[in-house]
Amino acid sequence: MEWKLDRSSHKPMYRQIIEHMEYRISNGEYPPGSLLPSERVLAKELEVNRSTIVTAYEEMRASGLVTSKKGSGTRVSLFGQETEYNQLPDWDQYVIGGSLLPNAPLMRRIFKEARNEKVIDLATGELSPDLFPRAQVEERMRAASFTFQSGYEHQQGNLQLRETIASQLKRDRDIDTASSSVLITSGAQQALYLVIQCLLKPGDTVLIEDPSYCYSLPLFKSMGIKTCLLKADKHGINPDDIVAFHQKNKIRMIFLNPTFQNPTGVSLHPKRRKKLLEIAVEYGIPIIEDDPYTLTAFDTQAPPTLKSMDDYGVVLYISSLSKIVSSGLRIGWIVGPQPVISRLADVKQQIDFGHSIFSQWMANEVLTSPNFDEHIQALGSTLRRRRDAMIQALSDYLPNEVEFLVPKGGIHLWCRVKKRVSEWKLLEQAIDHGMIFMPGSALGSSEGYVRFTFGRTDETNIEEGIARFASALLFSK
Repeated sequence: MEWKLDRSSHKPMYRQIIEHMEYRISNGEYPPGSLLPSERVLAKELEVNRSTIVTAYEEMRASGLVTSKKGSGTRVSLFGQETEYNQLPDWDQYVIGGSLLPNAPLMRRIFKEARNEKVIDLATGELSPDLFPRAQVEERMRAASFTFQSGYEHQQGNLQLRETIASQLKRDRDIDTASSSVLITSGAQQALYLVIQCLLKPGDTVLIEDPSYCYSLPLFKSMGIKTCLLKADKHGINPDDIVAFHQKNKIRMIFLNPTFQNPTGVSLHPKRRKKLLEIAVEYGIPIIEDDPYTLTAFDTQAPPTLKSMDDYGVVLYISSLSKIVSSGLRIGWIVGPQPVISRLADVKQQIDFGHSIFSQWMANEVLTSPNFDEHIQALGSTLRRRRDAMIQALSDYLPNEVEFLVPKGGIHLWCRVKKRVSEWKLLEQAIDHGMIFMPGSALGSSEGYVRFTFGRTDETNIEEGIARFASALLFSK
């Protein structure tokens, strides 16, 4: 739980802040020599006047706990002669020296504000808690019996869950597979991580959509992998572009989210799907199909998955329960050739010794519940209402300021802002107005776009969030 000031306490707020910072320093969160938050940042985080932080830092400087230098900020003291501590680790250098790059500052800013209960979240790509089938799950859990296994699970995941997933993939997405070709992962994110870590090497070139969720991932850059961008229109990417890229760069892999794509909501046209697979087979290029949204189709049936059309085994298929049940379950999966699945499973075991037994059991109970289809239908209806509420709000508050395509599934709406504005300035204005969105540059190469997510909050807050965005846009001009 995040620490908060006790505003009803007789103890002055600056004294509470001092004690809290002392605690964070003593437990190693801020080791000797580390930089503390600036007065402005800490004041905003704790929702107090900057003068309160100034007083707290002055007291801490007077006690010798911290030191300040103009232009360099406030740091934790070394507690004695520096020569006695010349072997202390330079944690700042370690932080920037790891092989995995951090999220971009823009993404970290959004993630931080998403935890603020006073901010309407139209940025985070997840479902709101009320869309979790709580009653169905609780009823299922009461009726079911769970035998706790104290040891590690099979390295590919619980067999019963893998059999359930294989069965439902055949029923709902026309994908033929066996449990031995399924690997359970900690959501689709870990699935992508395993693919990149295990099947690619530094210097390889891959194709991703532009815009795309993959664009925001620092994993490719961390691995030294070159990404080429496939521009997309209202029918998705143009498969002919792949041939041109391959002739110049020798493409090793293609990453696609072809159905209700994040962030555009567009689905790859069936004819383009067929052509894409023909090209992949001709040139021997694997396709990574990321498919979290197929079951969220609103008005019409979703297009067939690439995996269901794959007669030659060129598609690795990734999906999860994050966008149809709950991101908190952390249940995803990869479907592919058994040698590939075994390789990925071996590395996953090195990372975490296998997935949680309890969450796998719960996922299996959800998927085999007689009410699961009812939940999916209710989910689609709710998401459609929220999409419509967002479209109406955009029409009401920004009738001439934005343009967009209406998604037929998924949880995102991709908007082009017609007037040129600074993304950082717009985001900061939006936060000041009490809402957050995802700036387009975080997901693609072109500026002037924003992504709104309608899965995270209800219709009332969606309307209020768009109203606040409209005000922020006005102040950003």
